[in-house]
Amino acid sequence: MTKKEFISNLKIDLFSKGVRISAEDKGRKGGAGPAGSKNIIFGNTVANVPTFAKFVADSPYSLDNNVLKKFNEKIIDVKIPNPQFYKLKTKDGIPYNKIALLHGEDCLATTVVQHCIYWDTPLRCKFCGIDLSKGSTLDIKKPEEIAEVAEAAKRLDNVKHVTLTIGALKEEDEIKILGNCASAIKNAAKIPVHVQFEPLKDLKRMENLYSKGVDTVGIHIESFDKKVLENIAPAKAKIGFDRYLKALEYAVNIFGENQVSSFIIIGLGESDESVIEGCKTLAGMGIYPFVVPINPIPGSYMEDAIPPSFERMKDIYESVASILKENLSWKKSKAGCVKCRACSALDVFE
Repeated sequence: MTKKEFISNLKIDLFSKGVRISAEDKGRKGGAGPAGSKNIIFGNTVANVPTFAKFVADSPYSLDNNVLKKFNEKIIDVKIPNPQFYKLKTKDGIPYNKIALLHGEDCLATTVVQHCIYWDTPLRCKFCGIDLSKGSTLDIKKPEEIAEVAEAAKRLDNVKHVTLTIGALKEEDEIKILGNCASAIKNAAKIPVHVQFEPLKDLKRMENLYSKGVDTVGIHIESFDKKVLENIAPAKAKIGFDRYLKALEYAVNIFGENQVSSFIIIGLGESDESVIEGCKTLAGMGIYPFVVPINPIPGSYMEDAIPPSFERMKDIYESVASILKENLSWKKSKAGCVKCRACSALDVFE
């Protein structure tokens, strides 16, 4: 086995099995993005590995003093990011890490509004944990606060790009808030910004984001299996594939090929065929299909879920990587989850 194959296989297996780690150092428990997990860096990649989910208790992997072990035998040294900006506070005494967090190796990320209008309704996404992190973060982050943290993260920790997510709101409010935050970050830190939002009814609102300095966007379909989407993410199913694809196509026209992405979650009950065909559709439009295995978040409706097997994920990653070829690559992305790479192993198969 080559070193590249070893790293690729290890990253997939860590997503599938998780890592047992001491209770006081498990990472971030709840939230809208990468949650119930911890970032580790090894080889030429970074992985946001499950640490909180129930299935992790049976994992053969454990982490001890930056040494990753399998069945208590050392397999590789890893690096655990220790952001210096976490030590700082705003003039109002708010810890920086309640405003934004380091994702992966060099990405600053935050959920600007820690609430979704679907949370307390039957339309809530079953895999999401956006409202579960209240108390550990500010419910609403101000543009100037995020910009202040971004400047410090760039200066102290070599952060190179920012990801902004938001719970579903009225679309005019979503876009206004995201645009104002992006503009503030650009003025203070002058680094690329990625934003994520639901497909808009008024597609021209995306032009406002572009004018505010947004570099890349994510509009997440999650699954191309209609029945799965109706069961797991009913709000998204209600919106429908047509509106998603129209919004994604419009986004490519504004932000360019490889600067638009869509999450495809594996492990929701979908068929492999729906995944591959969906990724072909996206890639053909110039959109990066960001394939990720389900990472069950404690407290979410899917907290008892088990991630897909190593074998299944490897087959899917190999198939999707062959679809990307030279046209799409994480290396070409200016900002966001695709550039971060921590939640997907697709980068090691390109």
